[in-house]
Formats: sequence, C-alpha cells, structure tokens
Amino acid sequence: MILYLDSSALVKRYIGETGSTEVEELIAQADAVGICLIGRAEVAAALARAVRLGYLERDDAEAALQVFRAQWHRLARLQLTEPLLARADALAWDHGLRGYDAVHLAAALYWQETLGEPVTLATFDRELWRAGQRSGLSLWPVDLAARSAH
Repeated sequence: MILYLDSSALVKRYIGETGSTEVEELIAQADAVGICLIGRAEVAAALARAVRLGYLERDDAEAALQVFRAQWHRLARLQLTEPLLARADALAWDHGLRGYDAVHLAAALYWQETLGEPVTLATFDRELWRAGQRSGLSLWPVDLAARSAH
C-alpha cells in the first residue's frame, strides 16, 4: 500500500488521541508513506495549538516535535511546484476546500499518477476525505463519513 498522510493523520503518530494506534498500524503496513512538504509546518502548528488549548503539556509537545523532526526524513516528501499549486487552486474551487487541504489532495493525486499505483489518502478531515472520494482516491479511515466530527 502506498500511503499519503495529511497532517490530521500524521500528527496522530506523535500524540496519543483517538485514532493514534490505528494510524501507527496503517503506517507499519505501508510500502511507502508520503506527505507534501507543507505537512512539516502543519504538524508543528498542530502540536503548538494543542499546547495553547491545554490538550498537551509543553514538554510533551516538544518531545513529540523532536521525534517528528527526527523521523521527517523517512517520509516521501512531495515538493510544492507551480503545477501542483495550480492543481490545488482548481481543487480548492471545485471542492470548496481550504488551501492546504487542496494542496494535500493535489499532492496525493499527483503521487498516484506519477507512481501509476493506487494511493491511499489518510485524513481525519471530513471535507478533504469527501473530496478525495470524489477524486477517486482510496481513503482511510474508510468509515470517516460515519464517525462523529473531529
């Protein structure tokens, strides 16, 4: 399985919350795991936000960030290019996505086309999940539409 993680899925690898165990198991099953370069800033921002909102202690978030940074090189990192951003522009408009969600969708679709193999998009973002479904990607979790809001 070729696995593309958006930041909502990848961050679960570094903090214990609902879905963390499943994400770790999914990553272990994957032949390749990738994310667009913007995911690096998004994961750091998510950890910082968790501290601001009181979900994580600062020391725990800093430790999670250090582990994430140490593992970053193990991910296939899809580059931001003008053609990818132009595609994200169209996807944002067509699917009503937020900017970075559109970039993640464009990157996952690009990776699938480049590899010539199915890519599974892992996300806990409902709008991105639905757009991925409409775009023909395999999705994980398969039952996100039925789960309660995140």
